[in-house]
Amino acid sequence: MIVSASYKTDIPAFYGAWFLARLEAGYVRVVNPYGGADQTVSLGRDAVDGFVFWTRNAGPFLPALETVAKRDDPFVVQYTITGYPRALDTGTLPWVRAVDDVRGLVRIFGNGRVVWRYDPIVVTSLTPTSWHEDTFAALARALEGAVDEVVVSFAHVYRKTARNMTAAARAHGFDWRDPGVDEKRDLLARLAGYARRHGIALTLCGQPELLCPGVVEASCIDASRLAAIAGSPLRAARKPHRPRCGCWASKDIGDYDTCPHGCVYCYAVNSRARAKQRHQRHDPRSPFLIPLHQTQAK
Repeated sequence: MIVSASYKTDIPAFYGAWFLARLEAGYVRVVNPYGGADQTVSLGRDAVDGFVFWTRNAGPFLPALETVAKRDDPFVVQYTITGYPRALDTGTLPWVRAVDDVRGLVRIFGNGRVVWRYDPIVVTSLTPTSWHEDTFAALARALEGAVDEVVVSFAHVYRKTARNMTAAARAHGFDWRDPGVDEKRDLLARLAGYARRHGIALTLCGQPELLCPGVVEASCIDASRLAAIAGSPLRAARKPHRPRCGCWASKDIGDYDTCPHGCVYCYAVNSRARAKQRHQRHDPRSPFLIPLHQTQAK
């Protein structure tokens, strides 16, 4: 089993002590967000084939990564760096610091451990397509030699996403839009060219209708990459965790509405206020990321 930690929240940035405690305990309890029964997920060495960590700030998580490495568990860090203005990303690392963080991880743990994520792509009057080209090119240049893949996607405009984006636009005086398919493909092709100049392959997450020359499907949960790090094949079976997905089978141990970064386009957070409240109630001694009675209290 590959353990994902977590596309629902930033465990490395905010919940490292909890993860280490659960690793020592050998299991974690996970809440079904759709009202089903909660589950126990083993974190024992005999149960885990590898870890995929998702973050915008891996610095606080270094002790946990060192512990995982000592267990000889292969791991990959999916590290999001976009350089967005504060009107869109309220509390994330400045991109220069994030790039330094990525390079530090590679120095400690080796090549292939970090995948850069430039997603989601959000087109606003603050971040028009020309802004994305310039920013992406600068980031690709800064990350040359540290990463070999960048995963991109365009924002999925769910109802809560539209609500939060509209509220932020009103508060900060910008406009936003969801570009058409042809405009998205054209931008992707240009970004792929910038990436290629710096030895980075551009892959696309979960949007096959946008695939174009130079852009291939992403496997964010990538058993092949983990196997290369481990030096042996993994037992994980290829199975998407959602439709139109190139990922391998995994178990995510995060929880929605628990990331206080404040990214206004985030699909995993209904409101930053609620996420901050739940983060404050987090108990690192609990087997649940948020203790169960708090999870159910809406």
